[in-house]
Amino acid sequence: MPDLPGPRQERPDVPPQPVPTAADGTHPIDESYEIAAFEAIFGQSSMGLFLADTRLKLFRVNERFARVYGKPVEEYRGRTPHDFLPRVEADRLAAALRQVLDGGDPVLDMQVVGTSPAAPGRRRFSISLYRLHDGLRSPIGVAGVATDVTIRQRDEREAAHTRRDLALLNEAGARIGGSLDLESTARQLLDVAVPHFCDLAAVDLYQALLAGDDDPIGSADGSAELRRVAAASAVSSGPESLGGEFAVLVGDVHRYPFGSTAARALRTAQVQTVSTTDAERADAVLTPGDTGQAAGSAAAPVPGGGVVQSTLVVPMVARDIVLGLVHFSRAKGSEPFGERDISLAAELTARAAVSIDNARLYRREHERALLLQRSLLPPGNPEAAGLDIACRYLPGSTAAEVGGDWFDVIELPGHRTALVVGDVMGRGLRAAVAMGELRSAVRTLALLDLEPAEVLSHLDEIACGLGDPAAGRTRRAKDRATDDLAEVYLATCVYAVYDAVTRRVTIANAGHLPPVVVGPGDPAMMLDVPHGIPLGVGGEPFEEVEVELPDGALLALYTDGLVESRRHALDEGLDSLRDALDVSPLPLEDACDHVLTTLNTHHGEDDVALLMARVSALAADAVGDWTLQPCSRSVSQAREYARGRLLPWGLEDLVDTTELLVSELVTNALRHGKGDIRLRLLLDRTLVCEVWDSDLVQPRRRRARDTDEGGRGLQLVSLLSLSWGSRRTPHGKTVWFELALPDGESKAPDLSEAFLSLF
Repeated sequence: MPDLPGPRQERPDVPPQPVPTAADGTHPIDESYEIAAFEAIFGQSSMGLFLADTRLKLFRVNERFARVYGKPVEEYRGRTPHDFLPRVEADRLAAALRQVLDGGDPVLDMQVVGTSPAAPGRRRFSISLYRLHDGLRSPIGVAGVATDVTIRQRDEREAAHTRRDLALLNEAGARIGGSLDLESTARQLLDVAVPHFCDLAAVDLYQALLAGDDDPIGSADGSAELRRVAAASAVSSGPESLGGEFAVLVGDVHRYPFGSTAARALRTAQVQTVSTTDAERADAVLTPGDTGQAAGSAAAPVPGGGVVQSTLVVPMVARDIVLGLVHFSRAKGSEPFGERDISLAAELTARAAVSIDNARLYRREHERALLLQRSLLPPGNPEAAGLDIACRYLPGSTAAEVGGDWFDVIELPGHRTALVVGDVMGRGLRAAVAMGELRSAVRTLALLDLEPAEVLSHLDEIACGLGDPAAGRTRRAKDRATDDLAEVYLATCVYAVYDAVTRRVTIANAGHLPPVVVGPGDPAMMLDVPHGIPLGVGGEPFEEVEVELPDGALLALYTDGLVESRRHALDEGLDSLRDALDVSPLPLEDACDHVLTTLNTHHGEDDVALLMARVSALAADAVGDWTLQPCSRSVSQAREYARGRLLPWGLEDLVDTTELLVSELVTNALRHGKGDIRLRLLLDRTLVCEVWDSDLVQPRRRRARDTDEGGRGLQLVSLLSLSWGSRRTPHGKTVWFELALPDGESKAPDLSEAFLSLF
């Protein structure tokens, strides 16, 4: 800075005067250029420039500085900062001037707030200060540069708000809607909003929506029941301590009175604002239950001495349906909500509303599919002769689609039981429907008393026809085009038939995980059953194996959801299953629970079906088995054998009926069969009588005419028995009937009435 000739007022119309040579010998012409440059900058600068002497009084300012503070240039001579700035700001500037004058270090970008006649409102200035020296480097004053940065800072603040809003919306897009669960989505919204957008927040959803009703809108006046599903607070205690709309606990069901701000938001589907006054807070207070009593009316204190000063009540709307509302509140000391905040709150809520509506629709469809799936499963724990059975079905979590897992227990003639576990590949309603079709087909085929391998072969043909009914079984899954794979129904299934008399189980497998057997005192082992191919592939035969089970053995059938997980390999899951079954013998229900708990099936990744059966074979004295010669005398022998077995069993009431029906079946075997005849009586929960012969033709019941002398035998069997039927055997057929055991209340069939009903 050149040596100044002394304070003088700026006169733009007076040319600069010659300046004598400086004491240090500087050439006058060089010094004239420096002074000319300084005068040009001082007079033409767009920034406010001022010079202060050692007493911190102004002795020169430029036109820009004078115009900002609204006085002529010449009037600033001798003035101090207190003459044009508020007291606090003037003290700060005076202290900074003294600091620069005494220390010599400049002060840069010092923010000063004041007013200016040239522009309304508060203005913000950036001031930089530099010390002035004479030719001997002695301080002679301070030079200042003042710039009005009000608009720049406003733009910067606007840009910062915009960046914050975009960051918040970006975080909302990443975090909200990651779960198809209503409550989780509400909590995700509050995790984004608190504390970045507000200090307190709560979400209310219509109770009808949470209950799964198709119309979640509720009453038109906004006073229908709502449930508080989520709440969050950035203050030192929970939001329930604040009273007002935050007095409701998460999980509580409540209503808002008709005149409240919340009810108005629900009615109009418009954002409502609530300020700090008691009158405005009063109509925002909710009414718990149906009492109509206000929970409070005044502004509730925030811990630490503050109060909720500003609240936004934002309705959650998706597809023109009001689902509930969100309360956003800021405590005293935070910036009140503005127009920008209202728009941001509406955008955040709208994103959450779409996700909640998707979760609502998904939950409804999931529950319907799950209801369909459960309706196709056996109710409770089924019963079977010679088996103690326990079963479990665990659907996947709410976020997981319903699967196609199923199990079934089918009682077969001759105290035999079919145990079935299957899994349709894929998920959703389509898989559940396919599961229902295959399960129905299994039951139909099982009642035909086919061998397990035959049952799976027919199921394979049915599965091939599910995806393409027109093509039927002539089209294999592996022959279909790649773009048609969506129509292919594939499933795995294991089918086992247990005979309670012989304790032998015959098993066939179609691509399913192998059954596990635990013998008394033996470790758990996987049965070596040919794996087979999944149902729906087609074209490959199935094999079956027969295994004799010791009395008390445990047989476990299951789906892959029990042993397979993203957390570990399949082999590890199978090992864990064997370890869980190796524990000391437990009651079957407890054993099921122990397996599910040990294998941690609550992760919900997939459906789980578990069917466990403990063998308890029929006692030797509960079976009567005789071979009869193919002669007429065998009919009377059969009656004698039946009577001789039923009397020790204490079934005197069934002797006459059994003798009659045994005579009819043995007579038919003599007429239509050849070779020896086998008679077998089985006692368990019912009495079963079987007659075996070598004729392959299945009996068919017909209605005899009044003039016919015969043809009424099977009609009589149907009238007097609980059920009857026939099945194929490797060398002929077996005709059987079943009688209910007397319970002391019901009477045995009346034979005379049965005979009369035939004519």
